[in-house]
Amino acid sequence: MKSTQYAKPGEVTRNWVLIDAEGATLGRLATKAVMILRGKNKPQYTPHTDTGDFVVIINADKVQLTGVKADSKRYWRYSGWLGGMKFESFTEAMEKHPERVIEHAIKGMLPKSSLGRKQFTKLKVYAGPEHPHAAQNPVQIDWRA
Repeated sequence: MKSTQYAKPGEVTRNWVLIDAEGATLGRLATKAVMILRGKNKPQYTPHTDTGDFVVIINADKVQLTGVKADSKRYWRYSGWLGGMKFESFTEAMEKHPERVIEHAIKGMLPKSSLGRKQFTKLKVYAGPEHPHAAQNPVQIDWRA
């Protein structure tokens, strides 16, 4: 009789992955990052266990969209009060806080549960080329491959 091996939380080894977002398309970059955060690129992937790696994304201010989405895409937030809906275009969001644009795209692709929130904490996004995680020796990957 054969049985399926499930990864237990204590036996998962976490690596650090560095992704350079320069010239990247937002959605394609986000899907690659989510695959690594969830651990779907590993053979011991288990849906109910956090088997993913840490992801560091640099040059978030150089990410782009295709077509006319840069002008038409809008981000919104609601204060809870009447007339409290605030809108912001993609270009405005990139000028103010480019890290949040990538975080928003990745958070929407993660599971909406406590597991997804735990996986989201392993994401680190920085607007420029510098990051404070050099001590973890992140391995730079080519996300386009």
